[in-house]
Amino acid sequence: MTDIDQAVRALARDLLERGLKVATAESCTGGGIAQALTEVAGSSDWFERGFVTYSNDAKMEMLGVAAATLERHGAVSEATVLEMARGALTRSRADLSVAVSGVAGPGGGTDDKPVGTVWIAWAQGLDWSRAEVFHFPGDRAAVRRATIAAALDGLRARLAA
Repeated sequence: MTDIDQAVRALARDLLERGLKVATAESCTGGGIAQALTEVAGSSDWFERGFVTYSNDAKMEMLGVAAATLERHGAVSEATVLEMARGALTRSRADLSVAVSGVAGPGGGTDDKPVGTVWIAWAQGLDWSRAEVFHFPGDRAAVRRATIAAALDGLRARLAA
């Protein structure tokens, strides 16, 4: 598993070298990615803003996620996190974004989306985005930590591409 502090420091170097800023759009992590990013002094040079959109209303109001997307696919879905990631870009001055939505537990899981199911999307500019589903083991805290680590890994991978 990724060491979150080391991943943040490496991401900060990558963003600074490229003159880029990042934004976060978070549901199941409740701002945990933004918190991890802002633990590093000087993060205001590369962290633009974070959106904590725990409810569906917040996803629609703050990020522009379509009601039809939420009705058709649910909050924990590829379609929703892609709209969240794109919305974070269009509603900020960031160059790169990450969005997460999942079932951290202990309740809330279904047969289709058991506890530990998390969708993460990354977007850069208006022409690139991708999403990936993860199934993290463990309790609520473990799922949230693993989500933060995977979100950071994806940001670093995009910058390395």
